Amino acid sequence: MIPRDIIAAAHVPGGEDLMLFRHDHDFIIMSGREELMGTRMRHSEEQLAIETLNRLAVAAPRLLIGGYGMGFTLRAALAGMGERGRVTVAELVPEIVEWARGPMAELTAGCLDDPRLELKIGDVAEVIAAAAGTYDAILLDVDNGPDGLVRAENDRLYTPAGLQAARRALRPGGLLAIWSAAPDAGFTRRLKKARFAVEEATVFARPNRKGPRHTIWFAR
Repeated sequence: MIPRDIIAAAHVPGGEDLMLFRHDHDFIIMSGREELMGTRMRHSEEQLAIETLNRLAVAAPRLLIGGYGMGFTLRAALAGMGERGRVTVAELVPEIVEWARGPMAELTAGCLDDPRLELKIGDVAEVIAAAAGTYDAILLDVDNGPDGLVRAENDRLYTPAGLQAARRALRPGGLLAIWSAAPDAGFTRRLKKARFAVEEATVFARPNRKGPRHTIWFAR
């Protein structure tokens, strides 16, 4: 049995420490005993970008991605947005970017050097709050769903005030897309109360339609 080897750790401001593991040829990021993401289950993170772009049908979209993670969503966005698209990634933990350029550089595949990318080290909630009619879509994958598993302060993204901030940051007809490890009927109701038209999609973690099923809300 091939063991998991810890190769790096990082502290999340106001939250739990993150640990980067290598397991044979795969990488895993964990918070305590919770597996947050891994290279074997990337499909739903890719679909977060692919399905958002499909629903936008904008020739030169401007996207904001909350959380770099392992870059699955970013790489899918860059692949599908065309040469005139632009994407901003807000990543709270600088070590995540160091891992992407270091032990996971082959996985990163140069996406952090793409000229269409603006990388901001900081809280995506602050980026959203500072924007006004800026983005065609905001894609959030900063936790395992609309609750602060990794960092309690992330909860503010999903409050009525946080959802109104997202509305203000979006262009007319824009989309707020939120990834979750599980459905949450209460959050669906909260989105509707915030005057979003809501579509809830179930997406497999793996492209072979096996493994866990994840949820993505597309709120227009």
